[in-house]
Amino acid sequence: MRKTRLDSRFFETTRGKIVTHLRPGGKTVNELAATLGLTDNAIRANLLTLERDGLVRQSGLVKGFRKPHFSYALTADARLLFPKAYDSLLNGVITELKNRLSPTAITEALRTVGRRFGIRDPQNHERTLDERINQSLAALEELGGAATLDKQNDKIIIRGEACPFADVVSEHPEVCQLAESMVEEIVGEPVKEICDRSGSPRCCFEITPSHAA
Repeated sequence: MRKTRLDSRFFETTRGKIVTHLRPGGKTVNELAATLGLTDNAIRANLLTLERDGLVRQSGLVKGFRKPHFSYALTADARLLFPKAYDSLLNGVITELKNRLSPTAITEALRTVGRRFGIRDPQNHERTLDERINQSLAALEELGGAATLDKQNDKIIIRGEACPFADVVSEHPEVCQLAESMVEEIVGEPVKEICDRSGSPRCCFEITPSHAA
């Protein structure tokens, strides 16, 4: 597929709007139709074209009222079409820090930045654990990494369909510490990043509530 930069005219089209709404993470036909004010059939027709062009793929099934629905997400090729100025800048900053600081100092700096991102509400400690976890999901989505919950016994897993720092993490995996500390600051419980960096990076955080320890 030819790597065509997505310009403003593309974003004004229905397909462009679909691509924009899929950037944070996967969505179903019904979700896209409701967001864009279109019929399900209109969304499906545009998704077929985007799939043909290698920009969109089926990413899984989501439980529905009557039956499961397919979730759609951007392909790795589609993500390469978005402007990468911030990724390039962050990559350069981390590279320069590695030339000047020890690995421990770099990790602590990233964790400090993450904690600052996580400071949002002075009354956060009064919220329930579920409310704080929902806040962390919203924070990840703001960064461009939509995530879902997966409860396993005494642990809670936050799984992201994509990493908001994917291009940077591929070269500097320690950047995951930034997101980990942000989630930990919001949730107020121990958090461990177990991100998948084997291919296109995907966020994954394991929360162990103190009552389960």
